[in-house]
Amino acid sequence: MTQYQQSTTRKELCKWLDLPRSISYYKARNGKPGAKASQVTMKLDGSLVPNEDVVIHIRKLIDTEFNAFGYEYATHELKKDYLINKKKVYRLMLANGLLLNKMIRPSGKREFVQFRRIEASKPLEYLCWDIKYVWVHGERRNYYLLCILDVYTRKIIDWLFQGSIRQLDLINLLRRVNQYYQLQGVILRNDNGSQFISHKVRNFLKNSDVKQQFTHVATPEENSYIEAFHSILEREVIERNQFDSYYDAKDTIQRFIKHYNESRLHRSIGFVTPQQKWDQAMVCDTTIIEKVSNL
Repeated sequence: MTQYQQSTTRKELCKWLDLPRSISYYKARNGKPGAKASQVTMKLDGSLVPNEDVVIHIRKLIDTEFNAFGYEYATHELKKDYLINKKKVYRLMLANGLLLNKMIRPSGKREFVQFRRIEASKPLEYLCWDIKYVWVHGERRNYYLLCILDVYTRKIIDWLFQGSIRQLDLINLLRRVNQYYQLQGVILRNDNGSQFISHKVRNFLKNSDVKQQFTHVATPEENSYIEAFHSILEREVIERNQFDSYYDAKDTIQRFIKHYNESRLHRSIGFVTPQQKWDQAMVCDTTIIEKVSNL
């Protein structure tokens, strides 16, 4: 149209091209389409603050040794002070390089699981455990981490970190757990590792009235809760550290498990920590027992 606009009218040109005349007035704009993103954020009291203040708040949230704040977790915390949605939080974190992926950084019959996914309704109903290798760079060797996780609360209730883990180590760990928690009637899920299928461990669990369940071979998804914890541990601790010694690794793991239980929010249990979920359930159980005893 630009080429012939001096020769005829706009109306005729649009008629030749079989286009509505309104289209001919459109001019492309530079930059991204749509409205410009807001440069301010509203707080719960109605005041407006620049987005830079929100970014500073996000930096404080993620400035921890074991940072696990993706944009959804950050949004959950920011909503305590701001009227903000996760799309805006994602945009601010992306623009400032704060997203997580952008940051520097035996014999005998065994009872197999019937259901891949565990549905627990209270603490100490289902437990799961497994062993993970932890590479210690300074010693050029692997050590072994064994954790016991409560399915309902996702809490790590006990753990073991050693150069090797034998049958007796598992039994002693279970004895220790039984001193603090009543394991009678608990269901314990594990894979088919040699320590778990040993006669001594299975007989100890049977005599303790603990029902042991085995996952099917090559199906880690049947023990997904402890596998998920291992994935978190790998991402937030092991990939971010080069351990100088066994003691360095053990100290870091100890601090992380404390952080995981008491400070790290867990989305699948309602954005609370495993310890908070545990405490809430225990208070609820105590209340029910008191009501029944008063009847």
